[in-house]
Amino acid sequence: MKDFKIIVSQEILDDLNERLKRTRWPDEIKNSGWDYGTNLAYLKELVNYWSDEFDWRKQEDRINVYPQFKVEIDGLNIHFIHVKGKSEQDTPLLLLHGWPSSFVQMFEVIPLLRDSFDIVVPSLVGYGFSDASREPGMSVSHTAEIFHKLMTTVLGYKRYAARGGDLGAGVITQLAIAHPESVIGIHVGGTMPWVDFEHLPENMTDAEKKFVANAKKWTNEEMAYAMLHASKPQTLAYALNDSPAGLAAWIIEKFRRWSDCNGNLETRFTKDELLTNVMIYWTTQTANSSMRLYYETIRNPGGWGQPRVPVAMLMSSRDMFPTPREWAERHGKPDRYTEINRGGHFLEWEEAELVAKDIREFFKDLS
Repeated sequence: MKDFKIIVSQEILDDLNERLKRTRWPDEIKNSGWDYGTNLAYLKELVNYWSDEFDWRKQEDRINVYPQFKVEIDGLNIHFIHVKGKSEQDTPLLLLHGWPSSFVQMFEVIPLLRDSFDIVVPSLVGYGFSDASREPGMSVSHTAEIFHKLMTTVLGYKRYAARGGDLGAGVITQLAIAHPESVIGIHVGGTMPWVDFEHLPENMTDAEKKFVANAKKWTNEEMAYAMLHASKPQTLAYALNDSPAGLAAWIIEKFRRWSDCNGNLETRFTKDELLTNVMIYWTTQTANSSMRLYYETIRNPGGWGQPRVPVAMLMSSRDMFPTPREWAERHGKPDRYTEINRGGHFLEWEEAELVAKDIREFFKDLS
């Protein structure tokens, strides 16, 4: 295990700025807003700020305040933050992000948990500063095995807790299924998007019927990105790896659509926060490998069934399409189900205090 700090070469930053200045802008339908995708006027504003005002070195310093490490696991160098608690009795807690986020999603919640937990925040395999696998098969279940080794073999924890949203929720669910002897419990956020519309239960409640209708609408109108990631990620990667404006457009449209921002991104995220997240993808060239996680997981979803550990769900009514408790219980009764009425898909970023409170209350009697 080696100490690590983020220091992006000036050559990469100079090349980035040149590309930003030379962006070739597409046309746009008049008065279309965000209806066709990322709005042209807002993206131009963001790119101008990125080129002329954004200070990456300042963001590096902010990130590097946290103790970061790299360690080789199964031939891949895995990046993670490790913030130790105040006592040896503190519970180890693994925090996992998803796509199109990164480990910086956890920065607001770390200070709220560090007095009771040993906190471990990795970059997912093929995301940010963790190596990408050049072999097929790096699915959520394979990723789970790598993080189990990180928590047990590398860091020496016999048992640990885990929290994740989006793809991170998929990883910790696989951890709980494969290693119930080591996982104290899992705390998941987000929705359950994969609905088998051809085989729906006959006795659905009104809340479940609304959920299924919302899920079908979301699948038809919003899931094209995931289908592309899961089928032809390499084709999209050429554009995202070559154009910083294109990469930003692909990512920030999801932050606007999935967060609780009522259509105004900067009510939830500053330009600096949005661009720091995009920069992590740009400087590491991980747009391609991050998308491949969808491709590999569709082909190797991992274990099925209810995790044999306590499960908590934190569900926001402002997320993509809220999953009602009745539907969640059809897939295994959660031990704790909490509904909140604010915060979207990036809960640790948007409502850190609510997330920290629910994590504390769930794990206080399990540790």
